[in-house]
Amino acid sequence: MSQAPCYHCGQPIPDDVALSVNVGGEARAMCCIGCQAVAQSIVDNGLADYYRSRDALPESPREATPAILDQLALFDHAEFQKSFVRTLGETEREASLLLEGITCAACIWLNEQHVGKLPGVTAVDINYATRRARVRWDEARIRLSDILGAIAAIGYRAYPYDAAKNEEISRKERRDALWRLWVAGFGMMQVMMYAYPVYIADGDMTADIESLMRWASLLLTLPVVFYSSAPF
Repeated sequence: MSQAPCYHCGQPIPDDVALSVNVGGEARAMCCIGCQAVAQSIVDNGLADYYRSRDALPESPREATPAILDQLALFDHAEFQKSFVRTLGETEREASLLLEGITCAACIWLNEQHVGKLPGVTAVDINYATRRARVRWDEARIRLSDILGAIAAIGYRAYPYDAAKNEEISRKERRDALWRLWVAGFGMMQVMMYAYPVYIADGDMTADIESLMRWASLLLTLPVVFYSSAPF
């Protein structure tokens, strides 16, 4: 019997891996140390409700952890912050960030709850449509690098908000949406072409041809259901 997929990211679990995290009173299998660390962090911070409310799987931490993790101190330099951080008071700052790895509303909830609980963070607001996050913090109590590290710890990527990068992501999403629409439209028209002869045959169509039409309709419907409607 094949082993159940990773409870956190849904990836297959290698045969030689035996990792787990207690979620909701039950040991849940994990595919790697990265997923185990992320899941444990979610549970330890009282955010296990994320697993009950999510409707899409996150990226594996093996891909989601940013390559700049060891260089986050760069984000604490005032010169570097000029383009995306504004000063609100003597020690209060607000950063405009772009989040990657967001797949559903539960991801938004998880990030807002996780970051909002950090000592020194005074406000977190994330726009699901644009993936843009506004984070406000007290610089005397916490550094921006610590906030970005906390986001990376639960498997997401945070960058200084860049309108060009945001447009690039939006353009990719629009292109994907158009492809999904095209597949749905093509599938609908082809299914109608196969279904119509069955409706007007009035019993004159042989059983094997009618069965062939129905199987063809089913095969053409599958890409619409599993690809075009996947975001829903």
